[in-house]
Amino acid sequence: MKQRVRAVLLTERGTMLVINRVRPGIDPYQVLVGGGVEDQDTGLESALLREIREEIAGEAADLRPFRQLPNDKGEIEHFYTARIAAWNFDDRTGPEFSRDDRGEYLLEEVPLTTDALGALNLMPPQIRTALLDAIDDGTLVAPA
Repeated sequence: MKQRVRAVLLTERGTMLVINRVRPGIDPYQVLVGGGVEDQDTGLESALLREIREEIAGEAADLRPFRQLPNDKGEIEHFYTARIAAWNFDDRTGPEFSRDDRGEYLLEEVPLTTDALGALNLMPPQIRTALLDAIDDGTLVAPA
C-alpha cells in the first residue's frame, strides 16, 4: 500500500503554508505540502523533508506526528506538524510543476486561526477538521 506524507508547516509569523490548487473544471482547493514515499526514502520523515525541499525549497524542523488518515485511493496519509523559517517557492523542483496539464500551484500563508482555516477548501476535509479542533483546544500553535 502506498504511503503519503504531508506537513502542517508553521511559521514564526503565526501562519501556516498551504498550496492553492487551481485546475480547469474544478473548484480551487488547498493542500498541505507533501507527497508519496519513494523507495529511496529511508522513512516517513525523510520522505517529508524531501517533499518540502522539492515543493517549496524549504527546510523544516521539529517534525511531530499529527494524524494518520486513509485517503480515497486506499493509501495512508501521515500528517506531521513542523516549524519552517525559510522557503522559496520560485526554487521548487518537484516534477509536477513542469507539467502543463496539472493546473496551477500557488503558495499561500494562512493565519493560524479558526476563521482563516475554516474559510479554506483544504483537502482532505478530515485534516481541515483535525486542524480546526487542534487550534480550538490549544494543541496547535505557531512556534515562538
